[in-house]
Amino acid sequence: MSQLRKALGDAEAGGRDVVESRAPGYLLRTAAVDADRFAELADSTDVEQLTAALALWRGDAYADVADEEFARAECTRLAEQRITVHERLAAARLARGEHDLVAADLAELVARHPLREGLRAAQMRALYAAGRQSEALAAFTDLRERLADELGLDPGPDITALHGRILEQDAELAAPPPAATRSAPPHAAVIRNSLPARLDELVGRAEALAELRTVLPQQRLVTLVGPGGVGKTRLATEAAREQILPDGAHLVELAALPAGEPHVAEHVLAALDVRESAGAGRSATDLLVAALRRRRLLLVLDNCEHVIEHVAALVARLLREAPDLRVLATSREPLGLTGELLWEVPPLAVPADGHDVDAVRRSAAARLFAVRATAQQRAFRLDATTATAVAQLCRRLDGLPLALELAATRVRALGVQGVVDRLDNRFALLTSQQRDLPERQRTLTAVIGWSWDLLEPGDRAVLARLAVFRDGCTPDAAEHVCRTDLDVLARLVDRSLVVMDETATGARYRLLESIAAFALERLPAIEAGGADDVEARHAAYYTALAERADPQLRGPDQQEWLARLDVDAANLRAAGGRGGGLRLALALSWYRFLRGRLSEASRALAVTGDPEQESRATPWRLGFALLQGEPLVPDAVRSAVGIDAASGPVAWFLANAVLDRGDLALATELLPATVDDEWTEAAVLSTRAKLAHATGDLATLESAADRSAKLFTAIGDRWGRLQATDWQGGLAEMRGEHDRAAQLHRDGLRLAEELSLWPAVGSKLSWLAWIAVQTREHTAGRELAERAYALAVEQAAPTAIVFAELSLGLAARREGKLDLATVHLNRLAEQGRSEAQPALYLPMVLVELGHAAEQAGDPTAALALHVEAFEAAETMGSPRDGVNALEGMASAVRSPELAARLLGAAAAARLALEAPAAPAELDEIDRVTERLVTALGRARVAELLAEGGGLTTTAARSLVRATPPAGRTR
Repeated sequence: MSQLRKALGDAEAGGRDVVESRAPGYLLRTAAVDADRFAELADSTDVEQLTAALALWRGDAYADVADEEFARAECTRLAEQRITVHERLAAARLARGEHDLVAADLAELVARHPLREGLRAAQMRALYAAGRQSEALAAFTDLRERLADELGLDPGPDITALHGRILEQDAELAAPPPAATRSAPPHAAVIRNSLPARLDELVGRAEALAELRTVLPQQRLVTLVGPGGVGKTRLATEAAREQILPDGAHLVELAALPAGEPHVAEHVLAALDVRESAGAGRSATDLLVAALRRRRLLLVLDNCEHVIEHVAALVARLLREAPDLRVLATSREPLGLTGELLWEVPPLAVPADGHDVDAVRRSAAARLFAVRATAQQRAFRLDATTATAVAQLCRRLDGLPLALELAATRVRALGVQGVVDRLDNRFALLTSQQRDLPERQRTLTAVIGWSWDLLEPGDRAVLARLAVFRDGCTPDAAEHVCRTDLDVLARLVDRSLVVMDETATGARYRLLESIAAFALERLPAIEAGGADDVEARHAAYYTALAERADPQLRGPDQQEWLARLDVDAANLRAAGGRGGGLRLALALSWYRFLRGRLSEASRALAVTGDPEQESRATPWRLGFALLQGEPLVPDAVRSAVGIDAASGPVAWFLANAVLDRGDLALATELLPATVDDEWTEAAVLSTRAKLAHATGDLATLESAADRSAKLFTAIGDRWGRLQATDWQGGLAEMRGEHDRAAQLHRDGLRLAEELSLWPAVGSKLSWLAWIAVQTREHTAGRELAERAYALAVEQAAPTAIVFAELSLGLAARREGKLDLATVHLNRLAEQGRSEAQPALYLPMVLVELGHAAEQAGDPTAALALHVEAFEAAETMGSPRDGVNALEGMASAVRSPELAARLLGAAAAARLALEAPAAPAELDEIDRVTERLVTALGRARVAELLAEGGGLTTTAARSLVRATPPAGRTR
């Protein structure tokens, strides 16, 4: 793969990125996939494009691997999409009168999919329209019998109704007569179909059209609601076009009426070309009722919001007195009538990953933008070069079709990235020169201004205040910051200016980015104290929220409060710059630590505050700096603890950060000797367990870890339980109880994932990787370590990166991949050597490097590394690491007698420490022992092992003389 990437990179700039590593293998990124082109064409309603989509098929999808598990779901999806295109193409061709051809084309498809009712219905229509009534009826009979025999079901209501119409020889199925041929009431002229002709393709609304196709025949009043520019009018006209009613579908555009215009009925009469020929003196509403009373038609009322009260009154009467009338309305707020079905038109789906070209192409928003941009500039392509910018554009414009179309008009002059770069000035940028657009749709300002102008002054003020929020807000936050009530918020939701989302933490209000930008521009003129007053209230609210949350993050409600702060993370960041300052940063420090946001915490704490806040902030600043790899200065740390000595949790936090840097003595010194609360006691015990694990003090390790786990469980702090299980699992692993250790860490991993505590997730994955390697499950260990490493890099957590990379190095070395192992291990060794105190992981890394050097045929370098590991272990007081180093020396020394004595001393030390060798460590010991038996004989080896058992590890080490590695001194 490396050679392939190099070849691709040599051939073309950026070619290496075509091949991506992704578990469980590799992914080839290419635009030349016919399935993607098919998806683009399949979204059309145009006969030619649908035909082109089907022409891309050559047999079944993934025919040679269709039975494989990885392909099965995709095969099913594509096959289903293929049939749907056949159904849509048949309907379009029937509308063009191609009855015989459609009947012939569908025969084979129906034979292959005999239970597909959509195909059967299209076939029946085609056969009947072609004068083959008996065959149409026979097709229904075959379907009914197959459903009964194979599934025990009856045909659906739609196809059953079609069967009835064929039996009745309904002429409209063959060739619906134009409305002009029907008799009209004496008081009215002929009503003609008034839907506008389609000028371009409707992109990204196939699912919406399919749903409306089902809904409209079943509901007498459907109102499409949504914000300006979301595409309500276009969707309504396309949905109406598909409805088959004797008197057709008729569009009445209300946008031209003045706001509050009472004479809506007169406008509808004029749009329908209904004129009074008798019955002078009757009102326009009476005339309209009389004209529509016996009609079976669909009335599309477009843009009702500015005359909503009068439209609602008119529609209510029409529905009461014209029983066969159906109404499809578009509005930015509901009509509010009995029986009304609200159908919210959502923005188009935006790409989640701008780096995945295929995902961008599948996004409806990106497809629309690409179609419109190509119409403006033929050379435009949605490919690896433009995908990231297109995805960003779609997200910034919230997937609003009109905004995307306006943006597409600028691509010719600016390019996609140029458009994205200017979105901060979107209202000047997003304008159109298309002369056939209504004024209200020629600029983004006009689209939003249309809704803004319809608001009462008080509602405008609330909408403008809502714009200070980032990523939405709770009802409580909206009420406090905007000085409003839920009735006003509900009105703004009804008018499609505010979106209400149901989330796991409850309801949230948010503004689309364009609406927020529009409202924010108007806030200074609306708010008496200017925008600063609202932003100050915003900062005060979220500072209070963070201070209320801080203690809750150490108890049974930890998960709930983590989630609450997560959803408001953007608001909390914004509040920090609006007056929250150091007070807010301090309140959020523990939350950001739990979430692994070390850099964010450090930046927030960098601001200045009053003296009291400064004294509280100093140890937090230093602790986060240490966790991010800043140099450890003991005197500065001691001074920081002294500044806030009364705060046990902060002293513990700093001591724990120092321990991560490998200074066991200073960490022990800093840990509070006495504490006032159970949480701090539990945290201190967890750190004491970690210290005991490093020094091999199993008694303290067991008592401290168990007591910490018990306290954290009683408190209800699940993060704390995770910390304690680290060291309970560590104790089990040291004692050789690997199954129990793995189970403890798996339980902890599940807890960490439930809480989305990604630093803890990475830690648990690294623990499991370590145990897998120690129990000879090298492949599983590597896979776990890869997951842990990716997560640690994503979190930018130095300690987690070290733990994960250590496991990667161990797994690679045990798998025999010495080159890969030494890359990982050398990097860690240099990092560990650069610390003021030897890093906790350094002895393990050096031992592994020593084994790798010995396996590579360089025993001299191997011995030097093992000796260096022993000395580092002695410096930090870690006897278990010293034993591992002693066993490593035994594998590298030239004298078999000395090697046997070293193994004897190591075995005696393991027994004293109650730390038996893990299976993988036993493999190393057995390998050396067998070599010694071959050289000396079993009896002599046993004698030398016993002799070495009488030596201390330090005495055994003194028997070894080694040459330091090049460039290093001891």
